[in-house]
Amino acid sequence: MNPDALEQLIARAEAVLARFEASLPPAPPPVDWSAPAYRLRTRQARAWLEPIHAPHRIRLSDLKDVEDQKQRCDANTRQFLHGGRGNNVLLTGARGTGKSSLVKAMLTEYAEQGLRVIEVDKTDLLYLPEIVDLVSGRPERFIVFCDDLSFEDSEPGYKALKSVLDGSLSSAPENLLIYATSNRRHLLPEYHAENLQTQKIGDEIHPGEAVEEKISLSERFGLWISFYPFSQEEYLHVVNHWLTQYDVSAALIEAEATRLDALQWALMRGSRSGRVAWQFARDFAGRGNV
Repeated sequence: MNPDALEQLIARAEAVLARFEASLPPAPPPVDWSAPAYRLRTRQARAWLEPIHAPHRIRLSDLKDVEDQKQRCDANTRQFLHGGRGNNVLLTGARGTGKSSLVKAMLTEYAEQGLRVIEVDKTDLLYLPEIVDLVSGRPERFIVFCDDLSFEDSEPGYKALKSVLDGSLSSAPENLLIYATSNRRHLLPEYHAENLQTQKIGDEIHPGEAVEEKISLSERFGLWISFYPFSQEEYLHVVNHWLTQYDVSAALIEAEATRLDALQWALMRGSRSGRVAWQFARDFAGRGNV
């Protein structure tokens, strides 16, 4: 090949390479490690941690009638924070009863002691290995928080989560745990046909392989914390707490009309929960009844 033809070939190759490089997504920004919380963001197969400098602050004292759940989660978090062996946590049960609020309360309680929370949508769980690489060796203690977690059979994030929880050849770093909330304890759907595979051997019940596989993901969480629907009195207790927080007068809080109003609100929502109680209190205080 003559020199002129070679130079033309090189120029064309450089132009093609330049166009290819221009089409690539920009490099992710460096992590701002000064933030107390982060949200995993993804674009064009790139992932990065977006800092949250003003996270939603919820105090442990704001969570009412879930004392056992608070104690168990708090003990596990303190154990993890102070260098001990904490467990991955699965918080399950009735909607609106404080599952995600409890995780947020852990951050409020322990951010100054080095606790950090990384919020990850279940569709982005494929990037868990990248998070593991980012936080490995950092002095902070990280909770990867996935809210409202459940999977369909074909969702790829299931295997990534399963590997990080337990089962990958490389272990997760000691400064990272996973806290997840779900309305159901078994995170994959169960079908009637799968239950038909269950066998009785002697006096023992042996589930089929498909059921065992679906149960195995939940079992990789070392700590299960269950939440239950509120009774009427528990619901009203939470209502009174939030009305007090919003500076509603004691006379109005104790009035029978307020109590009936709160019960009617729950009836219209079809639920008695901490979330519904908080929403009622915000509405009531916003009417000018202060």
